[in-house]
Amino acid sequence: MHQQGRHIPVAHIANMPGVRTLGDMLRTQAQRSGAKAALYEKDPGASTWRSLSWAQYSDGAAQIARGLCELGLGIGDRVAILGPTRIAWTLFDFGAQMAGLVSYGIYPQQTVEQIRYLLEHSDTRAVFVAELDEMERVIAAAQGNPTVVALVPWTEELYQRCRDKDPRIISPARLRGQALATSELDERLRQVNPDDTAALVYTSGTTGPPKAAMISHRNIMTLLAAGDRVQQMFEDDISFNFLPMAHVAERLLACYGRVSSGICSYYASSMSSVLSELPEVRPTIFGSVPRIFEKAYTKIQSEVERKPRPVRELFAWATRIGKQRAHFLMEDRAVPLALELQFQVADRLVFRKIRQFFGGRVRYFVVGAAPTPGPVLEFFWGAGMPIYELYGMTEATAITHGNRPGATRIGTVGQVITPTECRIAEDGEILVRGPWVFKGYYKNEEATREILEGGWLHTGDIGAVDADGYLRITDRKKHLIITSGGKNLAPANIESALKSQDPLISHVVAYGDRRPFVTALVVPSPIETLEWGAERGLVSRAELEQRTKELLANPSARSEALNQAMSAVAKHADFARRLTDAVRRGNEKLAHVESVRRFFVLERDFSQEHGELTPTLKVKRKEVLGRYADTFSRLYDDETFGYSA
Repeated sequence: MHQQGRHIPVAHIANMPGVRTLGDMLRTQAQRSGAKAALYEKDPGASTWRSLSWAQYSDGAAQIARGLCELGLGIGDRVAILGPTRIAWTLFDFGAQMAGLVSYGIYPQQTVEQIRYLLEHSDTRAVFVAELDEMERVIAAAQGNPTVVALVPWTEELYQRCRDKDPRIISPARLRGQALATSELDERLRQVNPDDTAALVYTSGTTGPPKAAMISHRNIMTLLAAGDRVQQMFEDDISFNFLPMAHVAERLLACYGRVSSGICSYYASSMSSVLSELPEVRPTIFGSVPRIFEKAYTKIQSEVERKPRPVRELFAWATRIGKQRAHFLMEDRAVPLALELQFQVADRLVFRKIRQFFGGRVRYFVVGAAPTPGPVLEFFWGAGMPIYELYGMTEATAITHGNRPGATRIGTVGQVITPTECRIAEDGEILVRGPWVFKGYYKNEEATREILEGGWLHTGDIGAVDADGYLRITDRKKHLIITSGGKNLAPANIESALKSQDPLISHVVAYGDRRPFVTALVVPSPIETLEWGAERGLVSRAELEQRTKELLANPSARSEALNQAMSAVAKHADFARRLTDAVRRGNEKLAHVESVRRFFVLERDFSQEHGELTPTLKVKRKEVLGRYADTFSRLYDDETFGYSA
């Protein structure tokens, strides 16, 4: 196992002369660190961690590079990687980079249609696949696609199970053995310009199919070269990694950042094993999404509430002392001696036990993707485990702002990271520009011009910068859902998938921003609902005819009489079952993270009268979310409320 030594600040490889590309970066780190452990992992349920040295890391990537070259892939060709966060993922990634290719990740549990779009849009040549069910979906998605020349299982076992399913399936053994010769590696990388695309990152917009952000080698290298302006890392730091590699932050910022810094990394054997493996790894730093800290905070608070009164009072005192001390540290001010002595007592009696849950030697956490509640941040800071919130977006190579040691302000996402610039537009939108703003969207010049209008990246977020330069996010200009797990979701795609399943549905409003899963408000369609009710004697035929005439005469009108008639139908158990089936069918067309887990059926249609529709019958999303905020909250808090899909 990796052992800590002296705290020596890292020297980022990305700053070194001659390191132009990601392939250069890994090769240079291997030359510098050699036999030093780079990566650790173990199989689920196993007790032994396997290590990979920096030399083995680079050599393994060079072997994959040779195999990809022998498949006939040329400079700039695209390869996709689909699988869990494991050593293999990053080996395939850097193998592609050493061969001068462009790599991108596919999230697990995508539908065949979603995978097909990615393969066709990106002109993918090869796909690395980890699991049997994923391979079956990839095979179906690649059917009839002549551009795809190789489907590569991660393991020989998977190859044997799939080899007869598609002639393009090749053994992973073809990408092991002999590494690409140094002279050939030099020649391949010489042909790659720093401004060439290194990675595609598919990101969902508010409407339409996902867009592919083109991130260049220069974007990534200049970001990593600014690493010491983001967070301080030491050579003996240990990171623990489990977030999806297809996510821009985990791959471009975290994974590539670890190669640039040379720190040691452990990969969790599975998401379900993260908590049990924390005491084994005992990391000093790791990045996560807010949900993990929110759940830990809630669990700690609930356990304390069940303790005797003296214990609760001790915990409350310790928490108060910890928070007071934390604010001195955030502002890089000296902690008063009396307060520090009180904290030492609080630490010995309370906080040390909490830190043991995370392994006992965490120096700090990094969190992004969605806001972390202030009380959660203050609690962990008070317990001696600082959480630094960062801000950015895919199109800015993951990060533009960050809180950092001695410069943290809770409720903000920190200060801009130089040399990036930030300004607030007249409408309040946050604009940024700098060396790690992306090249544009692949095959989408119109969207590129829109988001890079005037030479500034338009983030789509509304915010304000205080006098000290701290950025506060106040709203979202566009209605993109970012779950507490950090996944960007386009609500329009979710809503369309559900609405199309049954004519009884007039509207669907998906919700899940900063939440652990997606919920929805399902709104019935007036005429179809009344027709369904008339067939079952829930409304009279005369009532149906009258309301139909009313709607035909004025399609935008929603009278109280219509609302009452619809309510009588919408309350019926069979109506709810019908809509539940529709939601489940819609979920089958969505990725797992997009699927609607709970929903509420409104007993009337949206209307202009209630401020929910425009004159052209478009949903006023902001107004709807505000009006039904309590409804959505109950879907998360009360399992007896609404329906489960």
